Amino acid sequence: MSAVEHMSRRSHLITAALAAMVLVLIEPRAARAEPGVPLPPNQLITDTGKGSVAAADRDFTVKVRLAGLWEIPAGQMAQQKSDNPRIRAIGREIAAQHVVLDKMTRDAAKKLNIELPDKPNTDQQGWLAEMRDAEGEEFDQIYIDRLRAAHGKIFPAIATIRTSTRNDTIRKLAQRANQFVMTHLTLLESSNLVDFAALPTAPPPSPATTTAARPVLSAADASQPAAAPLNVPLIAGLAVAIAAVALLLTRRLWSDPRRRRRRYRAYY
Repeated sequence: MSAVEHMSRRSHLITAALAAMVLVLIEPRAARAEPGVPLPPNQLITDTGKGSVAAADRDFTVKVRLAGLWEIPAGQMAQQKSDNPRIRAIGREIAAQHVVLDKMTRDAAKKLNIELPDKPNTDQQGWLAEMRDAEGEEFDQIYIDRLRAAHGKIFPAIATIRTSTRNDTIRKLAQRANQFVMTHLTLLESSNLVDFAALPTAPPPSPATTTAARPVLSAADASQPAAAPLNVPLIAGLAVAIAAVALLLTRRLWSDPRRRRRRYRAYY
């Protein structure tokens, strides 16, 4: 293979590598298989107790504690009273996870001086009484119905606290609780006993409040597609990549022996 052919082949390889790198920068998902649903990076959230603690933060912490106080014994009953292996497994897993979440909650409350209850509230005690009086399939249905309804109520409350709290410890607790609740919803629904048609419907969407603040566009402007915002890291990455490839090509070109001989002849 001649030096020119060798260099041409290298140039094609470099060009292909550059194209692949551009693809990764522009659309990372196209360059790798989807690994699954990512877990939030909890370690990036500090847990120092810094920031003001609102009444909503205290109420949220109490509610997470209350959830564990009745769902742990409910899960224990599921293991003892249900004839369905799936229900027993769901009860065991949810109870075990609430033990972990309850410790996180008590640690956060101790750090922030939040007083926590030590027994379920009246409604929760009533649900536990229903389960104690039921057997077999009746127990299974009550267990799934009560836990699915409770998780459906606290799920949006967690989101509100996660996005609004000023305290880093509450923020981290809310993020962790969100992960637990999503898992529990999925476990409960895997029983195939959830009556989705009977679940509360979502409230109607509220009217947009930012429309009036937007500038009025002319008909000509409205017909034009909106310009995408500049992605500074992407542009910088492309610039560096292109500069590196250009430098490599230049060095290869000047290191070609045939070109050096032509340069030497030009001097004599």
